[in-house]
Amino acid sequence: MRILILDTYYPSFLSHFYQQHGEVAALCYEEQWRALQDECFGTADFYSSNLKRLGHDAAEVIANSEPLQLQWLREHGIEPGRRRGLLSRLRGRVRNEWFEATLAAQIRNYRPDVFYVQDMNCLSSAFIKEMKAFAKIVVGQIACPIVPGVSFREYDLVLSSFPHFVTEFRAEGLRSEYFNLGFEPKILGRLTNGSPRYATVFVGSLLASHSRRISFLERIASRVPVDTWGPGMETLSSDSPLREKYHGEAWALGMYEVLHRADIVLNHHIDLAQSYANNMRLYETTGVGSLLVTDWKENLGDLFEPGREVVAYQNPDECAELIAYYLEHENERKQIAQAGQQRTLGEHTYYHRMQELIGILERCL
Repeated sequence: MRILILDTYYPSFLSHFYQQHGEVAALCYEEQWRALQDECFGTADFYSSNLKRLGHDAAEVIANSEPLQLQWLREHGIEPGRRRGLLSRLRGRVRNEWFEATLAAQIRNYRPDVFYVQDMNCLSSAFIKEMKAFAKIVVGQIACPIVPGVSFREYDLVLSSFPHFVTEFRAEGLRSEYFNLGFEPKILGRLTNGSPRYATVFVGSLLASHSRRISFLERIASRVPVDTWGPGMETLSSDSPLREKYHGEAWALGMYEVLHRADIVLNHHIDLAQSYANNMRLYETTGVGSLLVTDWKENLGDLFEPGREVVAYQNPDECAELIAYYLEHENERKQIAQAGQQRTLGEHTYYHRMQELIGILERCL
């Protein structure tokens, strides 16, 4: 099977990456692409590398990396045209004809059996409809807020790690399947055992749109110290207890290092998750071998065994009490963390996920 995967990265991460590694923009496409993947941002090349292990032809396109996309055009003898900026986002949606024109050239060149879209908010229905002439099927994956006005009607299949999204899509007449997230074990070989160590950490958004999460974290931080990373510090009140141990933003390998050096990682799902456990922190934390303390969800037991592989709380007070308990009981903490890591490495890696994905795609082709 031949699969072309579209992904986009946070603009702030891309800006940081090219500022820190200015020489990368002058490299050939393959070397520049490899440098980006080696940062292990998001799902990086975890899909394509594991699909290749399974005998398939797969490639990822980082569609909003302007230097990378311009280099692809140059190497394929295509005039980039006016450089008005590949990255132009309005309310989270990429709105730039040049963006789609570049991606269209890549799809025509690759001629995939499956065009796999990781950022379903970034493409117009007209574009998807046009590209169906160059791919057997177009598949999307989503577990984030859907931008108003975006239609998924042209997709042949929509996957989501949100069970309620799958139900809603099917009710709308779309073909949809449940497909979970995972962890890439090769990250473990990139981590260190250096300093500093942290007792309890939280890594995630602190933006105003997550006010319920901020309120929750502030209640926890008023009782137990929580080292915090994430965008949105400017939205916190001047007396917020989160400010005392705020460290800025953590991306890619830097984020995995923070999780790896923590005794406990605190997880709190966004409101969109409703009653379902689904976010990447579940697998990132257990994958690196730290104790996951997460909010209880009705499907959590399908992924991990609470009390044996992860720790689950149902309210802020219980959460603070559990953190305090496991900080004091090191052996129990390590035992659960180890069991959680074994579960993730045994069932929740991207190699496992790609085996599941191929089965889903074969039924759709």
